[in-house]
Amino acid sequence: MPESIRLSKRLVEMLSCSRREAEQYIESGWVKVDGEMVDVMGYRVLPAQHVEIMPDADLAKIVPVTILLHKPVGIDANTGDDNIKPLLQLITEDTRSADDRSPFTFLRRHLRDLRMVMPLPANASGLLVFSQDWRIVRKLVEDADKTEQEYIVEVIGELMTDGLALLNHGLIWNGRPLAPMKVSWQNEQHLRFATKGVQAGQITGACEKVGLSVISIKRIRIGRMPMAKLAMGKWRYLQGYEQF
Repeated sequence: MPESIRLSKRLVEMLSCSRREAEQYIESGWVKVDGEMVDVMGYRVLPAQHVEIMPDADLAKIVPVTILLHKPVGIDANTGDDNIKPLLQLITEDTRSADDRSPFTFLRRHLRDLRMVMPLPANASGLLVFSQDWRIVRKLVEDADKTEQEYIVEVIGELMTDGLALLNHGLIWNGRPLAPMKVSWQNEQHLRFATKGVQAGQITGACEKVGLSVISIKRIRIGRMPMAKLAMGKWRYLQGYEQF
């Protein structure tokens, strides 16, 4: 019975390229085996199987991706590899938004070296960003205090006199005055917060100081990037023309 060999080895023989280049072709989704795209490292093929390189294959076209995810409640999205791993399990071909208009084919390499920025606690839902692009990571990390974030906050309780004015400016948090926020009623149960440099627990703590208890928090915008119609648990790629 014929023995199988690694797909990367077959490509090296076909293209006279290096093993690393062969692996990059596979990782980038530019290799087909018997007509089906294969991006699995270590994939093995038999001598009779047909292997081909897509006509537009070009290693220079490998670009870093940025992924926008609507995080559900209950998953901790603080920084650190241990907190990123369960979130990456939500990013699959099946959970990709049907409205994603980006040209990318979902590949396993798109889940490598992702950096999560602008974290969210377990009790919050909403827009979460993962990126392989150092320029986006640097902007959202270094400019975190300058980048406005928008939240919809469900509350119960009786707002104290001048409570809305205090939420906008005048509260103390962790012993220091909070920077001005833009806070308004969306409806009878939901407040809309637009603020920069959000600290852990800040929104919940601010609401408690004016007589309100927080039921839920959802982040709907980071900078100029809204979550829009991205459904809970779904994700999409950031397109080239979109900016934070």
